[in-house]
Amino acid sequence: MHLAPSDPIAGVILAGGLSRRMGGGDKCRVVLGGQSLLAHVKARLSPQCAALALNANGDPARFADTGLPVIADSIADRPGPLAGILAGLDWAHAQGFTRIVTAAADTPFLPLDLVAALSNAPGSGPIRLAASTDGALHPVFGIWPTDLRDQLRRDISVGARKVRAWAEAQGALKVANWGEEAFFNINTPEDLEAARIRARSGR
Repeated sequence: MHLAPSDPIAGVILAGGLSRRMGGGDKCRVVLGGQSLLAHVKARLSPQCAALALNANGDPARFADTGLPVIADSIADRPGPLAGILAGLDWAHAQGFTRIVTAAADTPFLPLDLVAALSNAPGSGPIRLAASTDGALHPVFGIWPTDLRDQLRRDISVGARKVRAWAEAQGALKVANWGEEAFFNINTPEDLEAARIRARSGR
């Protein structure tokens, strides 16, 4: 399916993980520069999308203050970010969208031109994944057509777990357009301190 760059796109922030290395709980609520990580991601991604939702499991009421619809994994036992992508595809399809962009909830410096650069990159492919200019792939940052949702559902049910492997099997296009720092993610207290230093320096 060919998707024109002008097609409206829905955004899905992925926050369905267990955050074990940060001690559990909602890592996206950790504060950086006076705002939660989720608030940073929302502020950077929302202007790039026609609608925005949060993929998170558990009681959705705890995110009521964000103003975002909360969509849970539809597959039990938290099989990983592919389940979050699937939840986003199902939600977006129900809203009338033909594609979504996904981003991790723990990446406060994500690109402000993520959607435009992924959409406008030359080449074909039903999925477009972000990469940094050093060649590192960041597969949870990508554009996904909603018409792949049934295939993804079937593949998860028979054991698919790795975002990169599944996307590449669908012929994903890799778009290398940013420095590695754009995808800095916070997994540990040490990462959070590094992010705070970066935020204070304005880099």
